[in-house]
Amino acid sequence: MKYRFHKGLKVSAIGIGCYSLSGVYGKKDPDEFQQMIRIAHKSGVNFYDTAGSYGELAEEVLGNAVFPFRKEVFISTKVGVQDDGNFDLTERGIKSAVERSLKRLKTDWIDLLQVHFDDPKTPVSETIAVLEGLKREGKIIQYGVGHLPISRVKHYLELGQPFSLMFELSPVSRSARTRYFPLLETKNLKGIAFSTTGRGMLSLKSIPENFPPGDLRNIDPLFHFDLRRSGLRVREKMEEIARENGKTLAQVSLAWVLSHPQILCALTGPSTVSHLAENLEASEWDFPRENLEELEILFNKEDARLTRERLETASGILGGSIKGKDETSDLIYALDTLMELEMVPEKDALPYFLKILGMEKLSPEKKSGLAREIKEEIRQFLPAS
Repeated sequence: MKYRFHKGLKVSAIGIGCYSLSGVYGKKDPDEFQQMIRIAHKSGVNFYDTAGSYGELAEEVLGNAVFPFRKEVFISTKVGVQDDGNFDLTERGIKSAVERSLKRLKTDWIDLLQVHFDDPKTPVSETIAVLEGLKREGKIIQYGVGHLPISRVKHYLELGQPFSLMFELSPVSRSARTRYFPLLETKNLKGIAFSTTGRGMLSLKSIPENFPPGDLRNIDPLFHFDLRRSGLRVREKMEEIARENGKTLAQVSLAWVLSHPQILCALTGPSTVSHLAENLEASEWDFPRENLEELEILFNKEDARLTRERLETASGILGGSIKGKDETSDLIYALDTLMELEMVPEKDALPYFLKILGMEKLSPEKKSGLAREIKEEIRQFLPAS
């Protein structure tokens, strides 16, 4: 295992994320997951990421697994979303969340506490004051920022001293390089990358048209319309590189993420020992320069193509001329597109995302009615034709 250093801390290049324990990709076996974590530790992994919002099981499983060697590992968990689903970065909200996490993790301290989602009602200055206070108390060692609008991220960097930024990064999701990398370089920060194999786009044996019921990827924009087609084109090139170098698709994807010096740790989400072994090998392999250059040529073409095609698709969805598999996934795709193309601010998009997700609880008739209302409201963000 190779390691990277930041602000005096030594972190394994590959880290283990516990998001899959939330059930978003199907049910996982907690006992097998704990066994995988213990083997990961023996293999040199010292960074483990979880969150209270993943459900109690995610923190409890991690806490039980690392308890025998707690002082040898770096635990990251998150605040910002309470157990009831509300966003809360107030002093009371953060402190209560930290106490719950400490109990579930069976530890006296958290190595990295990350701001998971934004709470627009709470001033950044108040949140930072609480985080700095927790550092002084020894309940956390460092704090970081992730999943926030870029304007809020910049505010945290102006008022506080975050250790890291967390963001999605993979060969099929590359926007962090232009959005966040400049901040990392000017503020002496490092990035923690998640979804490093594109939530399976670059690790599954094949990409199904539909995932099992309850799987998050059924509404994930990456697996629909233009993003899916682009992802499959990138996947084809990555498979070619994997064959040339005697690597697996997942290993090539992880190695690409780690080829960026801005990245401190690339999170992976293996639930089995065999997947763990495959992922860990990626930290020992340096991505060939000629292959990196080939990919950049492809990425430039894909980025230009996606900008045009995604806007056309979003316009078609909101105008009624394009229909996918489900109204929920269609609307999420359209809204995510407008947000990605900076046509709607993240703070304005969030309430719509929550409305769209709430549609699943409605009857088919009410769901269609609400979908029509949301389309009409979101259409206002489209550029004038």
